[in-house]
Amino acid sequence: MGSFAALEAMPVSGIPERWPALLVPGLTGSKEDFIAVLQTLAQAGRRVIAVDMRGQFETSGPDDPGAYTCAALGNDIDVLAHTIGGDEPVHLVGHSFGGLVTREAVIDGRTKFASYTLMSSGPGPIVGPRERAGRVMLSEIPERGLEYLWHNRMEPEALAAGVPDEIMTFLRKRLFSNSPVGMATMTREVLSAPDRCDELIQVGVGVLVLYGEHDDGWPPAMQSDMAHRLNAECVVVPGAVHSPAVEAPETTAAALTRFWNAAEARLLS
Repeated sequence: MGSFAALEAMPVSGIPERWPALLVPGLTGSKEDFIAVLQTLAQAGRRVIAVDMRGQFETSGPDDPGAYTCAALGNDIDVLAHTIGGDEPVHLVGHSFGGLVTREAVIDGRTKFASYTLMSSGPGPIVGPRERAGRVMLSEIPERGLEYLWHNRMEPEALAAGVPDEIMTFLRKRLFSNSPVGMATMTREVLSAPDRCDELIQVGVGVLVLYGEHDDGWPPAMQSDMAHRLNAECVVVPGAVHSPAVEAPETTAAALTRFWNAAEARLLS
């Protein structure tokens, strides 16, 4: 399976007394998308790990498109979670496309998960503005490459949003470190993912659906409906858009910690 780049947070004092958590980023993201919540989550008494998926940023990947399907990436997450948890259940979080990937691990994997959080993700293919952006990416990456995508799409958007220079430098480095084959395949996957809610509910794991009130990926109403279908808890993060862990880290960390602690209490009772 190879090695995976990760960020790990531990409680500042003492040893982890609660079950660990694994955080998985979205399509154009990386482990760094969780930096603002990692230590806060760890302070509740657990080991918290965020990873780059195969072909993302600092985790290498092959030039085989088959390595980047939701099923293949989900198998990676299943193995990672099993390695991290050992005999302990693991709390799993998937952001955006990472939600579609982690869902595969929950449904088809062998790991026993303590809980499962879908963060700014949806039941099936992405829709709306991000769907249109994805279709543009899918047409441009194979022919024009990641540099064209950066200079003509992502950099202008970041500049318009007032992103600081140091963050711009990081975003550029991150994009150019990605596997072009991986990005193209993952984009194809996010545009064509099946709805697996009926299968997910059969697993019996406790689910949290968490999203920003202004999400421009899967519409908030769609995510709310998904939560209802899954009999899941639902948390709407005020003021956040598609990246609650970045845009509202304290609110997001508090919601995750409360959900994780409650899940552990139920499973241990």
